Amino acid sequence: MSEPPYANRPVRIGVQLQPQHANYADLRRAVEAAEDAGVDVIFTWDHFFPLGGAPDGKHFECWTMLAAWAEQTERVEISALVTCNSYRNPELLADMARTVDHISDGRLILGIGAGWFEKDYAEYGYEFGTPGSRIAALGDSLPRIRSRLGRLNPAPTRPIPILVGGGGERKTLRLAAEYANIWHGFGDIDTLTRKNRILDEWCAELGRDPGAIERSTSARRGPEGLGEQLVGIGERLITISTDGTSGFDLALTRDWLQFRDEQNADIGASSPGQKPM
Repeated sequence: MSEPPYANRPVRIGVQLQPQHANYADLRRAVEAAEDAGVDVIFTWDHFFPLGGAPDGKHFECWTMLAAWAEQTERVEISALVTCNSYRNPELLADMARTVDHISDGRLILGIGAGWFEKDYAEYGYEFGTPGSRIAALGDSLPRIRSRLGRLNPAPTRPIPILVGGGGERKTLRLAAEYANIWHGFGDIDTLTRKNRILDEWCAELGRDPGAIERSTSARRGPEGLGEQLVGIGERLITISTDGTSGFDLALTRDWLQFRDEQNADIGASSPGQKPM
């Protein structure tokens, strides 16, 4: 089987510090530990309530926290995995992203998706709609975000990379093919292989180089066996999640960092922290 067109990218490792069941001091220490460990990207998520454990447990908001992380950190990229498109006007979101981009000196990734967690919508007064209406709204927002980023003064410090999350093959992957610098998908090896192929097909239809889109996914176990499989199908940004219930345990993340370094040494890749092209 031939290598995918994005196979020459270095492997990168992210960690999602899920902002649930913890005090902010715990999150701050976890951010420091993750950057010190050498991760490439530190993610949060964009929810208003915990997704696991006590449903009304401790929790923090996404973008105000990203601004704090931008000040706290020096090297890592920062992002949401992912921002819910429904929660903010797209022009406002573009301005927020531009501001955090400047605070971080060019280390923000704008991760975005259509949204799905009904409790957030109900409690905060957003219209939940349907999966189709939420994806349609995302399709309306992405060009508006791109346009607003091009008109802000001062401009962003760099073209802010956009990460599109989600796996819908007819709509979401088409949006990723048009707008994304990074596509984040979920599923087993066969599922990711199929969705990568479909994303490539959308790129061909839209005249986009599929190699321009970094392929990203999450891992819930160690790299033994799994790491080689993910790399073999073109996945290059692999993210491990942890939260306050584990004390933001980074042991699994460190295993993946070792895997990254071994993989990148084999291909002569750049040092940790390289930003996506």
